[in-house]
Amino acid sequence: MHTNESQKKQPIDWHDADIIASLKKAGTNMSALSVANGYTRNGLRNALYRKYPKAERIIAGAIGVKPEDIWPSRYAS
Repeated sequence: MHTNESQKKQPIDWHDADIIASLKKAGTNMSALSVANGYTRNGLRNALYRKYPKAERIIAGAIGVKPEDIWPSRYAS
């Protein structure tokens, strides 16, 4: 079977629930992380829905991974 460029799998971003669960496993949550970094309680939540590099770095850092591991579609070249 032949595969071409259009048939290759696109990178899949983590589900929002997986990000939230990973933060919980890391001992924090989205609200606490937001406040600890000078945002309103829901300030970092925007990164779940749209590109927001600064917030993505904060969330990824709390989980212990790179932002491109969580949102590969946003960092694909």
